[in-house]
Amino acid sequence: MRSPVEVPLHFKEKGKALCFRPPGRSFLRRNLMIQSTQIKPISYLKAHAAEIVRHLADQGKPLVITQNGDAKVVMLDVESYEKTQEILALLKVLALGMRQIEEGKVQSAENIVDRIRARRKSH
Repeated sequence: MRSPVEVPLHFKEKGKALCFRPPGRSFLRRNLMIQSTQIKPISYLKAHAAEIVRHLADQGKPLVITQNGDAKVVMLDVESYEKTQEILALLKVLALGMRQIEEGKVQSAENIVDRIRARRKSH
């Protein structure tokens, strides 16, 4: 299992605000195991949109689109996107459960079973 990857944050100061600059192609290849065939410049997207859509549907792998050498967009087929959304939803539920455990907002299984039995008897 790979260890979590720390994403370097690149900031440029513009006036008084700091602007985030996403990591570039070399970071994506080194740390996220994205093959160079899965990283294309925006000009390639413009010239080969239909081919890219077919490829995404067939392969199920994300495609990273770059602009001026920086990653700007990740494209996925619908099935992969939906799976990703389901996984994110499950992770959110898990994180909520872990937070409730840390805060002591839990009850024993025995207590829950007793409450269910009491409700059944009252109905």
